[in-house]
Amino acid sequence: MILPSIETPADLKGLSYGELNQLSAEIREFIISTVTTTGGHLGSNLGVVELTLALHRVFESPKDILLWDTGHQSYVHKLLTGRRYGFKNLRQRGGLSGYPNRSESDHDWIESSHASTALSYAHGLSVALAQKKELIGHGGKRHVVAVVGDGSLTGGMAYEALNNLGHSNQRVVIILNDNGRSYAPTISKLSGSLTTLRLNRTYITMRERLRRLVPHMPKVGQAAYLGVHGVTSVVREMVTPHTFFENLGVRYVGPIDGHNIESLETALRSAAEWDGPIVVHVLTEKGRGYAPALSDKMKMHDFKLPPRFDEEDAAPTSFTVAFADALMLLAGIDKRIVAITAAMAGPTGLLDFQERYPARFFDVGIAEQHAVTAAAGMAMGGLKPVVAIYSTFFSRAFDQAHLDVGLLNLPVVFVFDRAGVTGDDGPSHHGLLDIALCLAIPNMTIFAPSCAEEIPGMLATALSMSTPTALRFPKTLPKPFDGRIGDGLKARRVVRGDGSLCVLAVGKMAPNAYRALELLGDEGAKITLYDVRVLPPDTEMIDDALSHDRIITIEDGTRHGGAGTLMVSAIRGRAQELDRPFPTTRILGTPRAYLEHHKPDALLAELGLDPEGLAGAFSRLLCDAPEFPRTVPEAPRPRYV
Repeated sequence: MILPSIETPADLKGLSYGELNQLSAEIREFIISTVTTTGGHLGSNLGVVELTLALHRVFESPKDILLWDTGHQSYVHKLLTGRRYGFKNLRQRGGLSGYPNRSESDHDWIESSHASTALSYAHGLSVALAQKKELIGHGGKRHVVAVVGDGSLTGGMAYEALNNLGHSNQRVVIILNDNGRSYAPTISKLSGSLTTLRLNRTYITMRERLRRLVPHMPKVGQAAYLGVHGVTSVVREMVTPHTFFENLGVRYVGPIDGHNIESLETALRSAAEWDGPIVVHVLTEKGRGYAPALSDKMKMHDFKLPPRFDEEDAAPTSFTVAFADALMLLAGIDKRIVAITAAMAGPTGLLDFQERYPARFFDVGIAEQHAVTAAAGMAMGGLKPVVAIYSTFFSRAFDQAHLDVGLLNLPVVFVFDRAGVTGDDGPSHHGLLDIALCLAIPNMTIFAPSCAEEIPGMLATALSMSTPTALRFPKTLPKPFDGRIGDGLKARRVVRGDGSLCVLAVGKMAPNAYRALELLGDEGAKITLYDVRVLPPDTEMIDDALSHDRIITIEDGTRHGGAGTLMVSAIRGRAQELDRPFPTTRILGTPRAYLEHHKPDALLAELGLDPEGLAGAFSRLLCDAPEFPRTVPEAPRPRYV
């Protein structure tokens, strides 16, 4: 076994290519064993084993800066930088993050779980190092290297960065990891030979010298120049899929076999010497070495463990499945309904829609901004667009939702999956801001189902409206509580108390609050509970809440500017309007902090948003006791170059 002897990248330097191939097999076996036990990103990491080994042999991390876009593909990097023992608790509290994490290692520079950002980081870091005379070619000996998946190049931000890199001629090595999710040119002996030629410094120097001298040769200069230019153009067209990168001022080489370490090292060493930005196009196989991943449509992008349920519980459906089924039913009735997603068709439940209605389905790639404004255009044209994305990714398109949809008051339906505390994926994936962001948009209506059975009615109502709407639901499905659902834009009163305390619970918090009442027994009978369902809040619910001595709001999103803030403001305004006393109020939600990765229910418990925590909060408020401040572990503070 070679893997146990690898504690730092320096341990790779003395290995032969035969030993490196053996190490590659051991790494794949380790990743398969780990991820199929803990869950995590499998296929992308199996595809970058040889590439990561080559990177760490050619470059000297952390002196040389390696950036991963996205961080899905960083497990091998973590293994080679001394974190093998942390994998037993991958994506669990106290274990490794599923993405690069600056608190784990000096080898991690960015926490890149949102795609298309690494090239912008690379541009900024290269500028900083150049000004400090540390960047290679600027008096220093450091490199900036960005490993970018082909899917990340569907994001507009990546192209903005490429444009700036080419314009400024910043010295950055860009590894385009093409695992077949985008274009995949064929590798041949000819293309490999021509790539080697294009990386050869002697060839490059001679070509440029000929281009300068030949036009000035008597009589034949111009014709000869055109001949040289024609030959190099043919070479370029034979080697590259297109000339897009070089038109931006970024040199392109490839494609390179991403599973041949020797070829990779040759290309990377030459690219490291290039005076300016350069793209090295590498072809890899997602899921390599694991047959179930290779046969899987998504190449096991995110390996999920089988769900576990109590013996008395039947396996419930998910919010995502409920949404997918409801959308299919409604789309069969109304041909104006179209679905849009940003490279998330599978996770957001749109695969069946894509198969049945391909002309009405639009996957725009990792381009949430474009998705939203395109949806606005579709709504203008009389269609009924449904934009399905993860809650955490909505912040990337807030400007478009605000000004391209909201300002024009267009009937676009946003569907936010993974809303609230999501858990394992950490601070970048918690969907804590969608309510606050949507409430900042005038005329936006938000639907927050407390159970999967609410989804069909809420989606139908949203599609019937002439204004912007959002439907948000969590990753995990709460256990059923009272077996009833609401209707239209009305809140639902779950239980009626004696006027002592009114609880206004949003979405997933309604079943938690219901179970909190059960825990309180006789004391719980004093409490009125509302399943809020819709925001802005139902006026009848606000009037009823105002008739209570105390009010508490609960949401699984930020309490700063969120649902609670809006509801308390509405209650205060109504109290002033009716000249009534303003009740004692509390707002419960997530703090203004980046929450670390942990199981969702465990995080909710730490925040006091589980049934036991809510029962305590209700009891303290009933007897006017002070609220306990709660803290949870936050993401680490940043470090700098």
